[in-house]
Amino acid sequence: MFLMRGPISWDDQRVFLAVLEEGSLSGAARRLGVSHPTVRSRLEALETALGTVLFTRSVNGLTPTDSAEALREPARTMAMASDLFIRQASGTPGEIAGVVRISVPEFMGIEVIPAMLRILRDTHPAIRIELSLSNAPADLLVQEVDVAVRTVTPKQEALVAKKVASIPLGFFASVDYLERCGVPQTLEDLKRHDMIGPDRTRADLALVERLGKDFGDVGFVLRTDSHPAQITAARAGIGIAVAQVPVGLRDPRLRQVLPDITVAILDTWIVTHENLSKVPRVRAVFDGLAAAFGDYGRPVSVLQV
Repeated sequence: MFLMRGPISWDDQRVFLAVLEEGSLSGAARRLGVSHPTVRSRLEALETALGTVLFTRSVNGLTPTDSAEALREPARTMAMASDLFIRQASGTPGEIAGVVRISVPEFMGIEVIPAMLRILRDTHPAIRIELSLSNAPADLLVQEVDVAVRTVTPKQEALVAKKVASIPLGFFASVDYLERCGVPQTLEDLKRHDMIGPDRTRADLALVERLGKDFGDVGFVLRTDSHPAQITAARAGIGIAVAQVPVGLRDPRLRQVLPDITVAILDTWIVTHENLSKVPRVRAVFDGLAAAFGDYGRPVSVLQV
């Protein structure tokens, strides 16, 4: 229970959320672009207005109290509503202009989407993009983002979704690595090669298990759950990694090995909220990404080692 002792400023709430998510006053200050004393004073003002303590100090930084945890979701909801307000106000009604926030998986945000956004920006130069890279799905129902690229089937009824690609995953290594270590011909051969693979992500570890017993005994010389780090390591010649086939085939530094083996198929969807689907700038991004993924999924002819 809170003892309200004065009006609550949104700026104070914004500081509270930043401290809560960053875990320190200095982290919140960097995130918000303000001074450390400003964060401290606003947080103290909020605690005074609420009549409660929101954080306690510990050796690990600031620890949120139960009162702070009770306010986490309301603060996040307000922050997302504020962001949506700003995005909605950024464009003139009826025009393809303004800010569109897009959520994409980390690998696609680094390796795939930038080239697509170049085409989109050439077509619609008045659109400004905010790009959120995360393997966790953004909450489209509360319009945390305007458009999302997802690799799981959307199920919520309030969403508008279009399946745009079925992307195969395959094995890739650098030209240098294959010249030094040879080209594997079977899954069994991979036991004698330097492999790059997942660390702790359950879905990726399960993918390794599904490849069968011949692959299960492979020793990984590098483990990381970052898919961009995996393909970067392959480019550096560290070993063989799994990557999206269109990305690997378009990279002259890489060659696909065991091309007859498809590790998995990544069904890909473009998704938006039904309330945003007819907003011109959102629709332009939705349709532009859908068309770009159609081109991305087309076969590429390259010379293999």
